[in-house]
Order: sequence, then structure tokens, then C-alpha cells
Amino acid sequence: MLTVRDLRVHFPIYEGVIFDRKVGAVRAVDGVDLDIADGETLGLVGESGCGKSTVGKAIVRLVPITTGTVTFDDIELSKLEGVELRKARRHVQMIFQDPYSSLNPRQNVGSIISEPIKTHSLRHGAAVGQRVLELLDAVGLPRGAAHRYPHEFSGGQRQRIGIARALAAEPSLIVADEPVSALDVSIQAQVINLMEELQQQLGLTYLMISHDLAVVHHIADTVAVMYLGGIVERAPADRLYTEPLHPYTLALLSAVPVPDPVVEDRRQRTVLQGDLPSPANPPSGCRFRTRCPFVQPRCAEEQPTLRELRPGHQVACHFAEELAEQRVSVR
Repeated sequence: MLTVRDLRVHFPIYEGVIFDRKVGAVRAVDGVDLDIADGETLGLVGESGCGKSTVGKAIVRLVPITTGTVTFDDIELSKLEGVELRKARRHVQMIFQDPYSSLNPRQNVGSIISEPIKTHSLRHGAAVGQRVLELLDAVGLPRGAAHRYPHEFSGGQRQRIGIARALAAEPSLIVADEPVSALDVSIQAQVINLMEELQQQLGLTYLMISHDLAVVHHIADTVAVMYLGGIVERAPADRLYTEPLHPYTLALLSAVPVPDPVVEDRRQRTVLQGDLPSPANPPSGCRFRTRCPFVQPRCAEEQPTLRELRPGHQVACHFAEELAEQRVSVR
């Protein structure tokens, strides 16, 4: 359904008071490839600042694409403008991270949800109001919510409004940017379960962007791990969580607490040193080498490509085979 090839999003850096001069660029996304099949959920994970939210916004064309292509059902979104882009956007909608700032406080809920319906001329007259009530039913909100305003709802309820707004355009693909990160844990489970139910009922396809590995493991079919603007590992969810091949993925998984104290004490941890490098001046070669506990001289000279080591399991590391053998021998 969605194919992303060599996606790059660079934000220019200007210097000067009167005459602005471009002195560099922040390489927020620097060569990302993604494939999402119809009805699949792809989880995109990574720490803050790695560029995962920018990938989602670039797919929906909320930020300008520097180079690369985004193709949805044989339509190249990256080249569309104006009316054609608006028509295509109906099929690719977004759920935003912050339910408190993504809803217009001056519009009531009915107006917020009906706006995509009217924009794309999906219903007319009284049918618009009826469709709003159907969407409120679908996300588990009372029909009376249509006459109330966002500030009258809790965070979880506001996120349900955001989901209803995304569904109003009757999309095929939904880009969910950290949809539960601003919510309490108990509410997170409700929203994730709601998204799964809607996917089964409506045949939706999701790009789930999150830093929470537990959430992604619960809902995703395939997981792509992102670091400093690029994909470093991609695999089916169960395999990635049980047999990670990239040192960065190992570090991410080792930071997730295990509810069993015996397992928690015995398991081996991978602790990263230093901070995330600046995307305006990334390291040469492998971008992870400045924090990698297994770094070798080759890592500074040659950038690893994303290659398939096992069926459906890709990794961007020069020494992934050796690291996998070491872990097997330790076990």
C-alpha cells in the first residue's frame, strides 16, 4: 500500500541578521526506505530526536520533502500539489501526538469531526451530522459529545476525538504519531485496543510511530528501528524482540523493564555511552559508532547498508553476524 524510497528531509540552517546565508542543514531524515502492506501495522521506533515523527509528517506532506519518493497505491504523493494533494490526503490521515493541542478549542467536537467530511464532500446536509454520530459511536464516545468542546474532555477522550476525525475522511492508511504517549498507562491500553478493533472492522493500515517498545510490540506486525535519521533494523515484531541483530536495538530492548525480578536480575544489559549526535553534523561512516559498545575501525570509514541477514530480517551493521554468534555462544 505504501512505499517510501530514499526519503530525505533536511531543514536548512541560516546565519545572518540582514542577509540570511545558508550554512548547513539539519538532516532530520536521511535516506529512509519503508514498505507497508495492505492491512499491516508497521511500528517505527527510536529515541527522541531520531526523526521518526518527521517521517510520518513527510508521508502526509505536512513537512517539505527534500528528496525521495512516497508512493501510495501507485500515486506518488511526493510530487502532488494543490487540489490533487488534497484529494490524495483523504486516503492517508494522521493521528497526532498531543491530544491537548491538536484539537481546535474554538470548535465543538461535532464541527471538528465533520470538517474532513465536508472538505472531501463525502456527505451532504443531514447525512453529515448522522455520520458524526456514527463516528462517535465507533470510538466509544456518547453522542452528546458532539455539542461539547475539547476542554471538557480528558486526555483519553480527546485522543478518541482525534481518531474519529482521522476516520471521518474514510482513509485506508493512518499515520499514528505517538498516539498514546501523553496518556496514562490505563488509558493507553484502551486507546490501543480501540485502534486494533477499528483496524479489524474497517480494514485499516497503520504506521505506528512510538518510543514505547511495549506498545509497538502489542500492535505491530513489523517493526523498523530508527537512529539519527536512518533505519538500522527491520524485522517481524516477534523476531525483533527475541532475536535483535543491531547493537542499538539491543540497547533499546535492554532498557525495557521486565516484570519478573529473577529475569530482570539475570539478563544482560547493553548500556550506551554519550548523547545522540547532532543531525546537523552526523558522524562519518556508521552513525551509531560514537555510542556503540562493539565499534571497530571500519565503522568510521564505511556506512553500513540495510541488508537482509535472515528472511524478512534486515540490519545495517558491518558485524551483525559476529554479534549474533557471540550472543548464541553466551546462551
